[in-house]
Amino acid sequence: MIEPDFLRDTRASYDAVAASYDRQFRDELASKPYDRAVLTTFAELVRRDGGGPVADVGCGLGTVTGHLADLGLDVFGIDLSPEMVALARRNRPGLRFEEGSMTALDLPEGGLAGITAWYSIIHVPDELLPDTFTGFHRALAPGGHLAMVFQVGDEPVVRTEAFGRPISLTLRRRRPEQVEALLAGAGFALCARLVREPEPYAGGTETTPQAYLVARKPRG
Repeated sequence: MIEPDFLRDTRASYDAVAASYDRQFRDELASKPYDRAVLTTFAELVRRDGGGPVADVGCGLGTVTGHLADLGLDVFGIDLSPEMVALARRNRPGLRFEEGSMTALDLPEGGLAGITAWYSIIHVPDELLPDTFTGFHRALAPGGHLAMVFQVGDEPVVRTEAFGRPISLTLRRRRPEQVEALLAGAGFALCARLVREPEPYAGGTETTPQAYLVARKPRG
């Protein structure tokens, strides 16, 4: 099977800048109170409904994975980039990190209590989001929760350079209502929506609003 160009380009781009990305963004969650608040809520929902394994898809450096572990969840990370996975394993040696793509999760059906996708659906083309969300739904147990955050907007941004290295990345900004409709089409029920204005963070200042969505796979 031929690998889609966006997967190859995304992997190669993050591999190329992984070390620099780690130096700048490893501790960025400490400067994002809204992110931490939504993750805390997500962790409480998972524990309230009995707990179980949680997958942090597109985990990057493992920052969110580690934070969820500190909140008491049984969590592991999945990322497309081997270099990012290596750094995540170094940063959080007690946790499990695997290489893989969120567009084709190699996970047992109904085996997860939760999924997080933290700024990671931004690299998935629009036409592949429905199947990606269907894959999330399949991997979750009934009653399982999904939490995600992404940049709000209408036009994609193409990046050809980062940290002085050539890359090829498309960052897809989306409207919350667009993503909500796709989640509903995949069988999810929306639990919460939060849209906030841009804020400063460890890497600089955001340029767009940020949208947080929490959804649930209904029981029955």
